[in-house]
Amino acid sequence: MKRKIIIDTDPGHDDAMAIMLAVKSEVFDILAITTVCGNSTIENTTRNARYVLRLLGREDIPVYSGARNPLKQSLIRAIVHGKSGLEGIDPINKAGLTGNAVEQIITLVKNNPGKITLVTLGPLTNIAMAIQKEPKTMIKVKEIIIMGGAINVAGNKNRVAEFNIFVDPDAAKIVFDFACQKTIVPLDACNHVRLTIKDFGKVKNKNLRSALLKMSRPYIRNIAKDIGVKAALMYDPLTVFYLISPVSCKVCKDNVQVEIKGEITRGMTVVDKRMVTDKAKENMTIVTHISQAKFRNAFIRILSRKN
Repeated sequence: MKRKIIIDTDPGHDDAMAIMLAVKSEVFDILAITTVCGNSTIENTTRNARYVLRLLGREDIPVYSGARNPLKQSLIRAIVHGKSGLEGIDPINKAGLTGNAVEQIITLVKNNPGKITLVTLGPLTNIAMAIQKEPKTMIKVKEIIIMGGAINVAGNKNRVAEFNIFVDPDAAKIVFDFACQKTIVPLDACNHVRLTIKDFGKVKNKNLRSALLKMSRPYIRNIAKDIGVKAALMYDPLTVFYLISPVSCKVCKDNVQVEIKGEITRGMTVVDKRMVTDKAKENMTIVTHISQAKFRNAFIRILSRKN
């Protein structure tokens, strides 16, 4: 039986690639795509999500738009994805905003107790709002898989914070503190996994290869300007890959807290590294390493499928 998932996302080049990977893997029952502001505005992220599903021939998957702003602060957009959120493609289709992502998440979880995995690829605003609104329903999720955080590496938005957590740390704290099963895929597991134009060119599906090449060139160029890495960092596809092939990943369990007050450390994901601690209860699984070779091979193989 296919795993039932909801993908909560803010496309974004790597989000778009993650949706491609999830759909083409054929191992998930994708009940919905819910969109959130983050990499770009809610109009752009929703438009981009619809574009990707049309490209994949999967417009049957419903798209519900959600939060247009973080819980308590103004939106800080990403630089690397350009003005449209999907530079190189720059979709012009209608966004089709519905504004009901939170309600749809709650309804789907209520109708499928213990069966839905939430795969979160953007800021956690929608998920936090759903938890605040219906905690007794949201406790019935099977698991929340979170692309976010930086445990033992530098942040990619400030000195210590990963972008998704930095954009809405207040929402992240609500989700991290919620007593359900959670896994995070932090920068620690992602920074070393990089694809090149040559890698994208190996995808045999012509339609996807064309789109990947168009979007990856500005993505790589912008990443090089922003953080000095001359390759496509694959944060969100790696999060989907963890569900596809957990044996290709190393994990540990720990207690992770989100800093929401620090002037310099706001958005930091903090574990207690002392030898003698207060024994805070482990609250999530942390993916510490993902095989670059296994991911690259799987990504190219899965996206090469014609059907």
